[in-house]
Amino acid sequence: MPTTMTYLDYNATAPLRPEAAAALAEAAAAIGNPSSVHRFGRDRRRRIEDAREQVAALAGAAPGQVVFTSGGTEANQLALGGAFAGPPARLIASAIEHDSVLAAGPATLAPVAPDGLIDLTALATLLAESAGPTLLSLMLANNETGVIQPVAEAAALAHRAGALVHCDAVQAAGRVTLDMAALGVDLLSLSAHKLGGPPGVGALIVADRVALAAQVVGGGQERGRRAGTENVPGIAAFGAAAVAAAGELDQVGRLAQWRDRLEREALAGRSDAVVFGAAGPRLPNTSCLGLPGLSSETQVMALDLAGVAVSAGAACSSGKVKPSHVLTAMGRPELADSAIRVSGGWATTEEDWNGLVEAWLAAHERRSARRKAPAVAGV
Repeated sequence: MPTTMTYLDYNATAPLRPEAAAALAEAAAAIGNPSSVHRFGRDRRRRIEDAREQVAALAGAAPGQVVFTSGGTEANQLALGGAFAGPPARLIASAIEHDSVLAAGPATLAPVAPDGLIDLTALATLLAESAGPTLLSLMLANNETGVIQPVAEAAALAHRAGALVHCDAVQAAGRVTLDMAALGVDLLSLSAHKLGGPPGVGALIVADRVALAAQVVGGGQERGRRAGTENVPGIAAFGAAAVAAAGELDQVGRLAQWRDRLEREALAGRSDAVVFGAAGPRLPNTSCLGLPGLSSETQVMALDLAGVAVSAGAACSSGKVKPSHVLTAMGRPELADSAIRVSGGWATTEEDWNGLVEAWLAAHERRSARRKAPAVAGV
């Protein structure tokens, strides 16, 4: 058994940054309700508003547009449920969206091409068929393959058809530069723990033109858009992580270099290996590798035994490993249960990536050797 573990599962959750840990501890030690008008309450309110400015800066938005939530899932569902007042709107979502979008309600799925990019021609047809209020939900970067979607182009199509646009930017934040105005979206979801903040806190960025209807009601917190006493320690840590992530954006290119070398070695070692989404633009930290004949679960377990932590696609199903709906939508259903996701981040090093291919290929060789071994009589 390895004495140390290499963590390459940042798309599931990133390690807590020191800056975020310090902000979390400091805010947790303070007292007061941020809605109170006394000195303690005002101090808590200041911490929230400071973090609101920091998160807004990461998203290229205004502080007043930030609504803090319990995480990316709530941010997505607040967007889908609150974008329109009155009866639910028609939801159009890409076929590769996160489960928190696809499970939120009935949706018309826009197909993607084999490279993982949304089919804009098909999207335009779906938008033209909408007769009433319509919301398009399109992620900025896929959580399994890292493929970056043409959100600005899709948003332009949607707006011409009179639709609003929600963008799940949870995986993209801190890995590519965000600019809400340039993307042209009306709602943008973020999550703290993907970029080195704590779990349990996220944000929905809401354009001024959207009259968001609260889904959690009761108090007047978050300007009436999300009731409940704010998670001040989590929010403060989110702000600190946002500042740190924004300051490192000029360094993420090194992750792409290490990722690309990993993929070259994998393809050189196994001619039947597949790199999903490699033909399109991708996040610099993400690689989705497929190995026919070897299940995702087997690969993850073998790498874990070798001291490397990766995942089998999305890690939001209570530890269950299931075939990837993303790879199925990309036209590779035969490999949907044979892929792993490797993802690095702020604390990974070049050495962390170096041993992965060797361990990955060794797992396949062991599997092949067991299949070729002659059966023992009587066993």
